[in-house]
Amino acid sequence: MQLALNQLATHLQKGLRALYTLHGDEPLQLQEAADAIRAAARARGYSERSVFTVSGAHFDWSGVLAAGNSLSLFADRQIIELRIPSGKPGKEGAAALQELAAAAQDGGGTLTLVHLPRLDKAGKSTAWFGALDAHGVTVQIEPIARAALPQWIAQRLQQQGQRVAAGEAGQRTLQLFADRVEGNLLAAHQEVQKLALLYPPGELTLAQVQEAVFNVARYDVFQLSEAVLGGQPARVQRLLDGLQAEGEAEVLVHWALAEDIRALHRAKAALNAGRPLPMVLREQRIWGPKERLFERLLPRLNEATLAQLLQAAHVVDGIVKGLPQPDWPNDGWQALQRLAQQVCMLAQGAR
Repeated sequence: MQLALNQLATHLQKGLRALYTLHGDEPLQLQEAADAIRAAARARGYSERSVFTVSGAHFDWSGVLAAGNSLSLFADRQIIELRIPSGKPGKEGAAALQELAAAAQDGGGTLTLVHLPRLDKAGKSTAWFGALDAHGVTVQIEPIARAALPQWIAQRLQQQGQRVAAGEAGQRTLQLFADRVEGNLLAAHQEVQKLALLYPPGELTLAQVQEAVFNVARYDVFQLSEAVLGGQPARVQRLLDGLQAEGEAEVLVHWALAEDIRALHRAKAALNAGRPLPMVLREQRIWGPKERLFERLLPRLNEATLAQLLQAAHVVDGIVKGLPQPDWPNDGWQALQRLAQQVCMLAQGAR
């Protein structure tokens, strides 16, 4: 049974299943979902907890199966947590997970909680994941979209009795908050809690938020990629500045930009050859937020423009490796900014 994250609280109030699977890459939301399940279990008398982390091909699955089938002398209900950081349990693990899923019975003495990273389509099509979904509750946890982050912050503030001003002024305050914690939901959560300690319930001013919320952004090349393809020049510049300040390698930033350009070029060629867009995106392994961006961009870009971008990416590759190029900045970061903004301007024009 699949459940959206925002449905979990209501589900837990109504009852408790014997098997839960959480999968996603957002640490804060994964942690809070697991905490909610544990709290509901403790309230129903699940007093013992065992945690197993699957590491390597030689993990002993028999220990997990034995723990699930036995109760201690001091408790008649227990929580078994199984963490699979790789998302790939292997052949033995796949069989064990199917056995655990089949043995899950509501009202029994063991609650099993399985932690997985974000799974692609192939992972969700496996027999072992199908068994977990069929015999228990699966919750897919998606990252908070950048555009939804201000509203998420507002909701968290409301939970602790705080709010920003109404109207445009409040939206500017939330936008500032979101900019400061770019890409780091856990940091946003911590900064919201800090505001509860610093100020009483009620309305927060822009100055209070500016003073309290430090720049705790966690910049990464994947956010840069989405900002570039989304046609967001100001955000692109902020991310590039952040990556440079944090000492990110120029070659890695170039790889992210060049990989998107190459993927757009390959996808456009496939479309021109008559292949349907959904098939092209699957073949290029484009999914999630990028899938929507590619769907919007591809019909509006031509092969000549993409060929020019490929040549520009080749030029910047040389610059970040120390090879100066005519008509381009010699500084690697300046060259990366120019390349990123070229793609961004095209994406902005396609919006």
